[in-house]
Amino acid sequence: MRKGSNLLSLLCLLLLNACSVGSKIRRDAQQQVLQQPVMAPAHVGISIMDAATGEYLYNYQADKYFVPASNTKLFTCYAALRYLGDSLTALRYVDKGKGVVEVEGNADPTFLLSEYAFQPAYLFLKQQNKILLSSTNWKEPALGAGWAWDDYTSDYMPERSVLPIYGNLAQFQKNTAGIATIPTGILPAQLIPADGKFSITRSLGSDSFYTVPANKSFQQSTIPFRVGTGAHLAKLLADTLHTTVESPIFRLERWPDVVTIKSQPTDSVLSTMMHRSDNFFAEQLLLMVSNERFAVMNTKMVVDSLLNSDLNFLPQKPKWVDGSGLSRYNLFTPQDFIAVLQAMKSGYDWKRITAILPTGNEGTLSGLYTNYAGRIYAKTGTISNHVALSGYLLTRKGKTLIFSVLVNAHQRSASEVRKTIEKFLTGLIDKY
Repeated sequence: MRKGSNLLSLLCLLLLNACSVGSKIRRDAQQQVLQQPVMAPAHVGISIMDAATGEYLYNYQADKYFVPASNTKLFTCYAALRYLGDSLTALRYVDKGKGVVEVEGNADPTFLLSEYAFQPAYLFLKQQNKILLSSTNWKEPALGAGWAWDDYTSDYMPERSVLPIYGNLAQFQKNTAGIATIPTGILPAQLIPADGKFSITRSLGSDSFYTVPANKSFQQSTIPFRVGTGAHLAKLLADTLHTTVESPIFRLERWPDVVTIKSQPTDSVLSTMMHRSDNFFAEQLLLMVSNERFAVMNTKMVVDSLLNSDLNFLPQKPKWVDGSGLSRYNLFTPQDFIAVLQAMKSGYDWKRITAILPTGNEGTLSGLYTNYAGRIYAKTGTISNHVALSGYLLTRKGKTLIFSVLVNAHQRSASEVRKTIEKFLTGLIDKY
């Protein structure tokens, strides 16, 4: 009888402690976040969970839907961890003999990027006499649903493609001869103004670049270019490889004679995606998951499948429309992020997760949480009037907390909102 009484007492003590912690966090959230002037006009959702017990310590509008911005990348990361293996597949091919290969692109975003010196796909393709390039697995528009169309010349919104080249970004650099470009051959149609004061832009829906007068001298610029499929992609690839590339319509069936070429370690690409919040990497990685699962690249298809299978444990079913969070059509709840972060922590090595996510004063957390490196691992999210942050806190009392703070429709600067969230979260680290 005494043993049962002791057990009941312990359970009551634990429950009272959880309630006490929850009430303290509720008080802190009210004082440090919800009652702050910067948050007055905003919609705010907060969820805090004890990772060890799986118990919510605090929820405020945590089952409501918010535009999550780049927090969406947490879901893309989870999908990539589940389906892309240790290394990315750059492409698939069938050797037809005499230096002729049939090739299928696999959406690898690292192809020909200078930051990745190891380029096995490039080395393989450059050795071929003729490349027959298939794009029949591409079932996706270049721009995502809900993206801001007038951002099409911004370097944070490259077009998606079946076989990216140089990250689908054209680089223009002033030199003594005029302008050097990567890829070569992409030049502004207009003559360069004699005074050298101009900028470069691109026509919507084409690769027609042109100069426009500006108040300062041109130095350099990075602008998305169209990669597309078929003959256009074949020409770009041929100009890059200096070999013959054709684009007949055929499907590369995945029979045993199909060979895969690997490129980069998956985690190195995921870490880059998270640390600099790379939209292009996120979009392409989600398409790679689609290609691995269905042999076609289609965002809606892979998202619907993930939500109905791997992610059917989510407390609220989100509206998930792209890989990066560029779209304002995305709608997630704070509890959705808690759930996927808990699934990542329980399903994958903790050192792996902490290598992928930025910590204090690192990546997109630079200038924030400067004295909390190793105590916070999180993904930021920012688009105009929306700020998000979700991740893990390692408290000074040895607890691991999973958190999500989503702020929509604020009317102040994003930095003010981030600082307000920072004060609240560092308080959780220090006190709990």
